[in-house]
Amino acid sequence: MIYHYLTGLIQKAVEVELIEPSDTIYVRNQVMNLLNLESFPENVEALEDDSIPNLLEKIIGYAVDHCVIEDNFDDKEILTANIMNCFVARPSVVNGLFNEKYKQSPEAATSYFYILSKNSNYIQMNRIEKNIHFKADTAYGELDITINLSKPEKDPEQIKREKELKKDVEYPACVLCPENEGYAGRIGYPARANHRIVQVPLVGENWYLQYSPYVYYNEHSIVLAEEHRDMKINKAAFERLVTFTEKFPHYFIGSNADLPIVGGSILSHDHYQAGHYEFAMTNAADTFTFSLGKYNAVSASVLKWPLSVIRLKSNLKKELLQAGDHILQAWKMYSDPLADVKAFTGDTPHNTVTPIARLRDGLYELDLVLRNNRTSEEHPLGIFHPHADVHHIKKENIGLIEVMGLAVLPARLKEELHEIKQFLLESPCDVAAYHQDWASELKQNYGTLSDEKLVDEILKKELGNKFARVLEDASVFKDKAAFQRFIETLNE
Repeated sequence: MIYHYLTGLIQKAVEVELIEPSDTIYVRNQVMNLLNLESFPENVEALEDDSIPNLLEKIIGYAVDHCVIEDNFDDKEILTANIMNCFVARPSVVNGLFNEKYKQSPEAATSYFYILSKNSNYIQMNRIEKNIHFKADTAYGELDITINLSKPEKDPEQIKREKELKKDVEYPACVLCPENEGYAGRIGYPARANHRIVQVPLVGENWYLQYSPYVYYNEHSIVLAEEHRDMKINKAAFERLVTFTEKFPHYFIGSNADLPIVGGSILSHDHYQAGHYEFAMTNAADTFTFSLGKYNAVSASVLKWPLSVIRLKSNLKKELLQAGDHILQAWKMYSDPLADVKAFTGDTPHNTVTPIARLRDGLYELDLVLRNNRTSEEHPLGIFHPHADVHHIKKENIGLIEVMGLAVLPARLKEELHEIKQFLLESPCDVAAYHQDWASELKQNYGTLSDEKLVDEILKKELGNKFARVLEDASVFKDKAAFQRFIETLNE
């Protein structure tokens, strides 16, 4: 069967224009070598029109069954990436095609690169399709809810193997470094043989665009610095974000905050996230507007959003950046005991922002989400972090994606929500202890239910409300008066 699978994979690669028909013999020989195949029969046909990810899974199954590789996560990932690397052009060719497409339009360039990243199996579409995704109507608009099932769970044997065989290697320095491009991978470090990045210079520096292997929204991309350096939110970062939107006006771009607790999972490499998607926050209405003193060309408003967000708009890039930096510097030094905000503990800073930039209706927009990472005895994980009573839904950091209104919730919820559903239907169930209060509250609010579809809709709605609560916990200003006290300092 392996010959039929390989023939099908090559035919599919030609069909999606990963390779040309004249490349087929070369590619076949390269993959045969990886699979320890010494010859290939004549007149082999593909058995069916299957997808590249499905055909890859069958080929990897053959490799395990015939002892080409061991039956473990790392070996399978490395072989999968190496096989697809035979089909993907070298970085210089990819960059050249990207730039040619860019001459047509920025959309043509990103569309080409996104499709390439999916067809090369760098974006793991088979796994991503396992995610549960829906929109939930809330007081803040339709929030996106994703239960993340795409990242495979490592079994105990795999974890044990990693501990035994993991090498003390510091190359690449992290998973976001440009040196990951084409890297074969190793035990405990991801395979990146089929990974490609494109150069996107920003404000006199070398930066690169790639797509996330586990996309959470359309064209979910990562924009990374060439230099391995810590993330830093400052005026230069704002300028890079806005400059990126000039190059790719159909994309938003934002950055995680640069402090622990309120930052993302990787603070050791300067990077941003971008994409072709409208989050609920994008279309949030203004709660109120305010003036910014000498920055007359910049309009400022506070958004109707669960977090504390200032939106700046201007047709003048320089003034927008100056206004953004003015707010950032003021916020970094700001304390308000009434709001539980403290800028420093000793020399340790607590205040920073999560910035998001976009171009809309001919204006530059810069959203500054005010963040504070201070902890207390009552809230040891963070005062402005999901509080204990919502940890049964979301305990992890609130990063850029969540800030904009997309919940990335743990895989455990798939089964746990099923048990809550059975509880509401008064069927046999095993509701986790940490969900008991919520499940009882739902039953009290909705009474006896018998319609399964209705229960599904109720759980979606209530999960959206829980996520809104999670975001409200992360807000530094819980009322308008507290926000106005800070705004007053901006105009002093």
